[in-house]
Amino acid sequence: MSTFLEVDSLLCQYDENIILKDLGFHLGKGEIASLLGPSGCGKSTLLRAIAGFETPQKGSIAINGKVLSDKTTNIAPEKRRIGMVFQDYALFPHFTIQQNIAYGLSKKQRMGSDDRIDRLLKLVDLSGFNQRYPHELSGGQQQRVALARALAPEPELILLDEPFSNLDADLRTRLGIQVREILKSLEISAILVTHDQQEAFAMADHIGLINQGSISQWGTPYDLYHEPSSRFVAQFIGRGSFLKGISETHERFTTEIGPIEGNRCYAWPEGTPVDILLRPDDVMYSEHSQTTATICSKTFAGTATHYMLSLESGAKIEAAFPSHQDFKIGDVIGFELDTEHLIAFK
Repeated sequence: MSTFLEVDSLLCQYDENIILKDLGFHLGKGEIASLLGPSGCGKSTLLRAIAGFETPQKGSIAINGKVLSDKTTNIAPEKRRIGMVFQDYALFPHFTIQQNIAYGLSKKQRMGSDDRIDRLLKLVDLSGFNQRYPHELSGGQQQRVALARALAPEPELILLDEPFSNLDADLRTRLGIQVREILKSLEISAILVTHDQQEAFAMADHIGLINQGSISQWGTPYDLYHEPSSRFVAQFIGRGSFLKGISETHERFTTEIGPIEGNRCYAWPEGTPVDILLRPDDVMYSEHSQTTATICSKTFAGTATHYMLSLESGAKIEAAFPSHQDFKIGDVIGFELDTEHLIAFK
């Protein structure tokens, strides 16, 4: 897929405080990316730089080959054809839904805009809501109005900054899926900033994990979960634990529970001490296994129960079993490892 959005070597800083450092990525037409990372890592600053509300000190931003920002160019935000959806919806309470959606349209676009607004309201499943006011709508409905308003000027790119954080968990999931379907149907590229990893997994084609102003890894949700490029990525994305071992070959390790084979990414010299990443779904209950552990804690999570297992050495690993397998704290159980996704870090 050809590059649609190109961000290259961005540097953003305030005085001596560096917010973004040598940050870059590419996004294809119609693709959705999500930005994850610790608070203060630079996610929202990156969105603001792409939108034109922040001026990078170095680097460039281009859409469809047109430079929006570099050392000689800085296109004004209103001329970038970029729509934004915010956490607080930013709807005018004294405007009707029709007026809110029309607010961002140019004078030329407002001519005959009724049909356009009707189509957008149908797209976001709010047909007939034209003359209502924001206070008459639920939080989820208000967020869909905010999306319709962002789509009204026919932008080339949509930026979503924590758009669902004020909604309850079930509504966040349903609305996230709906927004993805809308963006895909229109073939509009989008970037989502969120703290919710499940939201990012569900919506994004690509995820960029930002740490200290730089992208630690850019890839598909599958890549970041099963093939993390660093220990930081492995610990930040999803759940998991580390089992200490010694490398015998690049795919075989000695551990306290016996030899383990399986390494997807890295080749360590013989004798290298390593920490082997185990995702909860890599640990499988087995009543016939000679490898055992003691359950020291459990957390019910609906379809699965998360258990913390204590090995003989006192080391702990996390497992997730179907919730109908209901074990008690203190039970000694057998387990096996699915080694297809194992990765060892130094």
